Amino acid sequence: METAKQIVKVLENRNVKYVFGIPGEENIHLVDAINQSDKIQFILVRHEQGASFMAEVYGRLTGQPGVATATLGPGAINLLLGVADAQTNSTPLIAITAQGGLNRIYKESHQVIDLRAMFQPITKWSTNIYTAQSTSEVITKAYDKAVNGRPGPVYVGIPQDVEEQDTGKQLIANPMPAENNAPRTEEINAAAQAIRQAKHPVVLAGNGIIRGHACDAMRQLMDATHLPVATTFMGKGVVDDRSPYALGVVGFMAHDYENFAFDQADLIISIGYGLSEFNPVKINPEGKTPIIHLNTFTEDTDEHYPVKINIVATLKESIPALTKALAGYQAPALQPAIKQAVTNELAQGAADSDAPLTPQQIVSATREAVDDQGVVLVDTGALKMWMARLYPTYAPNTCLIDNGLSTMSWTLPGAIGAKLAEPNKHILSVMGDGSFMMNSQELETAVRYHVPMTILLWVDKAYGLIKWKMDMEMGHHSEVDFNNPDFIQYVSSFGANAHQVTSRSDLVSSLRDSMTKDNGVNVIIAPVDYRENMKLINKLGKVTISL
Repeated sequence: METAKQIVKVLENRNVKYVFGIPGEENIHLVDAINQSDKIQFILVRHEQGASFMAEVYGRLTGQPGVATATLGPGAINLLLGVADAQTNSTPLIAITAQGGLNRIYKESHQVIDLRAMFQPITKWSTNIYTAQSTSEVITKAYDKAVNGRPGPVYVGIPQDVEEQDTGKQLIANPMPAENNAPRTEEINAAAQAIRQAKHPVVLAGNGIIRGHACDAMRQLMDATHLPVATTFMGKGVVDDRSPYALGVVGFMAHDYENFAFDQADLIISIGYGLSEFNPVKINPEGKTPIIHLNTFTEDTDEHYPVKINIVATLKESIPALTKALAGYQAPALQPAIKQAVTNELAQGAADSDAPLTPQQIVSATREAVDDQGVVLVDTGALKMWMARLYPTYAPNTCLIDNGLSTMSWTLPGAIGAKLAEPNKHILSVMGDGSFMMNSQELETAVRYHVPMTILLWVDKAYGLIKWKMDMEMGHHSEVDFNNPDFIQYVSSFGANAHQVTSRSDLVSSLRDSMTKDNGVNVIIAPVDYRENMKLINKLGKVTISL
């Protein structure tokens, strides 16, 4: 069996269903082997960056690595962004690219650069297959590395001549069992004692809880103890925002309502949080509030993250253990004023009016139109701040935000990966016009593969978040404004449906229609009035909340 077919055999054995990518001269045998498989579908994309984002979101939703492939040189380099994004978001992904043959990779040669070295800083493991006889073990190890421990991406390069070599008779190595580290009783008891002694404990919940399938355990802890819980942007959905103990999110660039809980806190219980999700200086500016850290890994050193008790264990075990150790305990309530402030701000968006709409109107209309289990992917930009702060989320993995690398334009290709991962759920990508034009070519991919999805486009003809930041820090902005094509004609030229909303009620009905029927690829264009950005900053600067 040649190397290319052996790679596919291992991927089939691991139940890989999709490989996203673009063929090149040096990986045509691998692409052909995938196309001969009756278990794996090759998804031909329009840019390798799109392939990496599709694979990343697929991996984020399924917990199994998405697979992206490309040719050597420029094709491989185009995969870098999504791979780096997966690394910072702790998402399993396997990147497989071609490489120059063994007879030339050691010297200056056409399209040959050291890809293994290039991918090494942004992956858990980066390697080449130097001999066909190692193929099965290398691909098996790549899969295991991606999913075990702290998940993340891996890279495998296939030299052109090795791709065609005979692998000989190879066994398919058994998958490595998942790590399952139980918490130590003495650490759980110490954490429980510290919580009981605290006057104002607050829980910080991160994406690791979702990744570790521990959301039910987290809700049981919250309901049993009444501990107030604030999530990171990436932790949205860990707890149901309708719970009386759910505070909302932290991570906004200004001192937001939820920060008042941390201002008063004398103990932070950090569960499933990683430093890449946001800078802890925002909730512990003087570094004086002690932290109980529960996660599957020890966090990096940060002066604003002073860990008092470090519980490194499987969250599905450590959270129930802590709940049991806190039997009979109930935390003092401090959240009603915070929750009311968030509710009041979102309520401002309920009033109907003509476009352009305020951010509050677009967020509230989106929540009104999307069902509880619908998956909303929120791109990077000013809209991320509004969606993260105000979009009520009721279940895990129903509001996906990238706050690791915070990449622009991941949500359009990501929506394709999301629909393939969750075919029975409605998929909505929320993007700004700046992000949209960076990867809009993947509309053609969605149309060609008949992937039903909706894109809600917030249009302000500017890089809105940078404009907002400039206005905050300098009182003016520059080099952030641009022009757009006629989006109706542009979207229609790809074979997708386009509609520009005229009011909030029009937005609600348009969203419902596009998602209820799953009728193809839809782009809804919503002009937004971002004058609310600085109004919010001025308002938050004057807010005081007594807890």
